[in-house]
Amino acid sequence: MKQGNRHAGKPGGSFVGGRRAAAEAIGAGDAIEIWVSESSRQTQGLTTVLERAQVAGLEVTVKPRRDLNAVAAENQGVVVRLKGLSAPLSERDLTSFDFGQQAVVVVMEGITDPQNLGAAARSAEAAGAEMLVSRTVRAADVTAAAVRASAGALLHVPHARVANIPRALDRLKEAGFFVVGLAGEAPASIYEEPCPPGRVAMVLGSEGEGLARLTRERCDTLVRLPMLGKVGSLNASASLAAALYGYVLPSRDPG
Repeated sequence: MKQGNRHAGKPGGSFVGGRRAAAEAIGAGDAIEIWVSESSRQTQGLTTVLERAQVAGLEVTVKPRRDLNAVAAENQGVVVRLKGLSAPLSERDLTSFDFGQQAVVVVMEGITDPQNLGAAARSAEAAGAEMLVSRTVRAADVTAAAVRASAGALLHVPHARVANIPRALDRLKEAGFFVVGLAGEAPASIYEEPCPPGRVAMVLGSEGEGLARLTRERCDTLVRLPMLGKVGSLNASASLAAALYGYVLPSRDPG
């Protein structure tokens, strides 16, 4: 590792902090520069970052912690600069994308907070989703904060940004998807309404308002999570994870 200039100004580019996010960015081939704080403790997480950097042929620069804090407030002593996130897919790509026969697509209608977007993307990627779909307006963008919250998942999953969610659902239907809306007021729970085999699009509404009327009308079915405690709902990413693992994945052929 080389020693960095203590008086260097803030460079341009998108930065993401955190050891897990850094390791994922390096592994995905999206990192072009790595900073490590001179006060970082040697942990397994840091070792993984350094090992992946060596394999990728990336130089690691040791810098004062204040330099890292200036570009990524939460960084765990590690920051990477990204070469640039891949350009998002468009609505038109939904009908031409090479989906698998058991593809799962996660459609997020109302997530406006980058942290929630990242957490939802992390759940979707862990469950094997082949694509994320979200709105271009009144929705969270893919920022460095979102990438960090996703633990790097947003660097791995193709992401389509669309202007009109109901129209995007129509395109997914044309591609052979069965569209499932997650709604608290649905008549059937995920245990009462089996998920069909084949391609499935799981639609998640906003935490405050749920699914919009036109979006609900495009869904082939609506399901809800059973709420057995005193709390009436879960946040968006937790709801998505529960629906994917408790409803969608059991219908997939493990072979």
